[in-house]
Amino acid sequence: MLVPNHSNAEPTTGARVEVYDALAPMRVLLADDHTLVRAGIRGLVAAIAGVEIVAEAADGQEALRLILETSPDVALVDVSMPGLNGLDLAARVAREAPRTRVAILSMHGTPGHVAQALRAGVKGYVLKDAAAEELPLLLRAVMRGETYLSPAISKHVVDAYLDRDGTVRPSAPEAPATDGLTPRQREILQLVAEGKSTKEVASLLNLSVKTVEAHRSQIMSRLEIHDLASLVRYAIRTGLVSPER
Repeated sequence: MLVPNHSNAEPTTGARVEVYDALAPMRVLLADDHTLVRAGIRGLVAAIAGVEIVAEAADGQEALRLILETSPDVALVDVSMPGLNGLDLAARVAREAPRTRVAILSMHGTPGHVAQALRAGVKGYVLKDAAAEELPLLLRAVMRGETYLSPAISKHVVDAYLDRDGTVRPSAPEAPATDGLTPRQREILQLVAEGKSTKEVASLLNLSVKTVEAHRSQIMSRLEIHDLASLVRYAIRTGLVSPER
């Protein structure tokens, strides 16, 4: 995860780094299902002057609910979260709470994940093993309306996905295969891979059992997958769920 770089740290004087000089504080929501990781990120974000943490979430559905309730300026979210992954969460936020800018903090830095995140409307993408100094840079850029990507994501990959104005090229290569699914199908795929029954998926998404079964059949047909075990492996491989679940 992001860790402070103590080798270049200033002496401890109680001073805080100024990154946002508006009259009102920058309001930030954190979402990560790993409690210790979230606590570490919370400590780093809370140490930035002019930034207020307004809410925390342990899964994607909770994050969406809190974003709609608290309307934060920035939501810092993980990619692999139960219930609703960070990329689909970003797409939902773009439609339902466009005032909130979404930035990703993740261990997944593959070109496909970056491309899908940018298509979903993500405004920043930083790897969790980046230096702590990247967090202020990320927040500053996102609040200016810019797109911030971790330097660890190579320049040639960025060039492959972005035009000069920062928009994503429709023909950007190497996007994850889940791009062929609808947002609803990705939600269902994730929940099924997490071990939810058809009835549980229907209840969580407020759909009928018949509708969920139809979506599941379409997912398997589109992905050319014909058994549940292979579907779970596919969801892990594409980052919809983490291997530990």
